[in-house]
Amino acid sequence: MVNQTLTAPTTRIEPSFAERFIEPLNKMRTGVDHLIEDLPARWSAFQFPAAPAIEMTETDKLYTISAEVPGIASEDIELQIDRDTLILKGEKKEERREEDCDYVISERAYGSFERRIALPQDALTDQIEAERKDGLLRISIPRSKDAKSAKRKIEIHTHTNS
Repeated sequence: MVNQTLTAPTTRIEPSFAERFIEPLNKMRTGVDHLIEDLPARWSAFQFPAAPAIEMTETDKLYTISAEVPGIASEDIELQIDRDTLILKGEKKEERREEDCDYVISERAYGSFERRIALPQDALTDQIEAERKDGLLRISIPRSKDAKSAKRKIEIHTHTNS
């Protein structure tokens, strides 16, 4: 009786160059995926400036800019005019009541901000008034009836080669 044992050849298969190149990228992608999954829980760790949302409306006589400034003291807000630009600066200061606590959720933003708003040519910048009520800063800018628009169409001349 003949005893036959078949054995598979023992050859070592080396990973290809592409597999060796792709493996670290796959590990990095997995790490980034885990980071993104954790991002909403960590989002409050980032502090973004508290720039107020604004809207600007107009009538025949007046431009009105409204800026949302809840939680910002009037003395922490500054309005300036620089030629045809209205500059709104301020700071929303963080309130800390409990010293030994960690936030579970915090969607409030704190810090300094600056908004620059280009004003139309017919704005009377020397007559601007501002008032604050219920967390809204309302800036009234009268318009000049006599201001001429600096906008004009420029004709394009075509030269022929004759």
